[in-house]
Amino acid sequence: MTQKTLDAAFGHFKEMLASDGYSLDWQVGEGEKVVVRIEAGPDACADCLVPLPVMQAILSDALAGTPYSLDRIELPADTPGH
Repeated sequence: MTQKTLDAAFGHFKEMLASDGYSLDWQVGEGEKVVVRIEAGPDACADCLVPLPVMQAILSDALAGTPYSLDRIELPADTPGH
């Protein structure tokens, strides 16, 4: 159920990111909190994403109507070496 629910919640945003060279992955932690990781592909600009507060709002809205809530977002700029 978790996989299908979150795939449906994040599907549109994941496709949009993929068209710009990014990948979106997620992991569910304690208390149904979701950690989202966005990674830049070789042709993506790690600094070209929308600001973090905007991304948090988009992903939190995507989780509305599910039993999950957003814990945090890990962005390419947060990853060592980027």
